[in-house]
Amino acid sequence: MATAKKNAGRDVVSLDALAKQKRDALPDPVTYELHGVEFTLPPMRLLPFALQERVGNLDDIPGVLKDVLGAETVQRMYDAGFTFVDIEIIGQEWQKHSGVEPGESEASTAS
Repeated sequence: MATAKKNAGRDVVSLDALAKQKRDALPDPVTYELHGVEFTLPPMRLLPFALQERVGNLDDIPGVLKDVLGAETVQRMYDAGFTFVDIEIIGQEWQKHSGVEPGESEASTAS
């Protein structure tokens, strides 16, 4: 629950407890396997805020995957011959296991 406290003559509402409660209610990370490559994705809502704009950006899928999974895992995906269809399936499953409806942007889930 949010708590208010006085700070130099003004009210400050602490959202720490509410944010922790929301994070704790999210699903656990999920480990996937495709073409012999195993990788673990956290719930989308746990991604760092700095990645918010990039998730779902079709102009930089490799960059987003590198940020989330690491360059080594993405290289294994390249080496395994992943296709756009594979990436689409990963995205759909990631959304499903994150509790995000297909086509729903991360910005709209927070509002």
